[in-house]
Amino acid sequence: MIAPEVLVAYSLIVLGFVFVPGPATLLTVARATTSGTKVGIATGAGITVGDFLHTIMAVVGISAIIAASATLFTIVKYLGAAYLVYLGLKAAFEKGAVDLGQGRVPISAPQAFRQAILAEVLNPKTALFFLAFLPQFVAPEKGRIVLQLTILGLTFALIGLFSTVAYSLAAGRLGNFLRRNPTVLKWQGKVVGGVYCALGIRLALQQR
Repeated sequence: MIAPEVLVAYSLIVLGFVFVPGPATLLTVARATTSGTKVGIATGAGITVGDFLHTIMAVVGISAIIAASATLFTIVKYLGAAYLVYLGLKAAFEKGAVDLGQGRVPISAPQAFRQAILAEVLNPKTALFFLAFLPQFVAPEKGRIVLQLTILGLTFALIGLFSTVAYSLAAGRLGNFLRRNPTVLKWQGKVVGGVYCALGIRLALQQR
């Protein structure tokens, strides 16, 4: 098992890491601002499930295969980038005003949840992060390396969920205020679409 002091140190490092705005945070904030806190939390939950899957992949070695194969890495990277750009273009050109008072939002919580899972799973950088970061806190002499990796991965995902929920609550309240402005209603889809497209382009241009 992992020593308590190692797990505490690891948790503090992850806590500082996840609260620095990154792609997961931007996706969550964009959804919460335009579609409400519930959708933002659903997005964060989807990202968490994606991180759970990355933990499993790291444990069974799929991440190592992606790391070793330049071709496979590139394929996964461009699939993820294309999916983010698709979501961005869809948000930017989707018509229809947002009316939370009548329960109509640009995207439902289940849709946001599914999209977030796919976006996170198709990010090879996350796979490589898990592969490179988690083993640094594994002590082979403690035995059961698979169990240690699983605990570390789940801890990362749960702390990440805490972070995205916090951002969702803040962004959801801000969104409620902004949506009362007709100009914001007109441009919010384009702004969210721009965020998604920028993240997709950023992923496509990143090197291993």
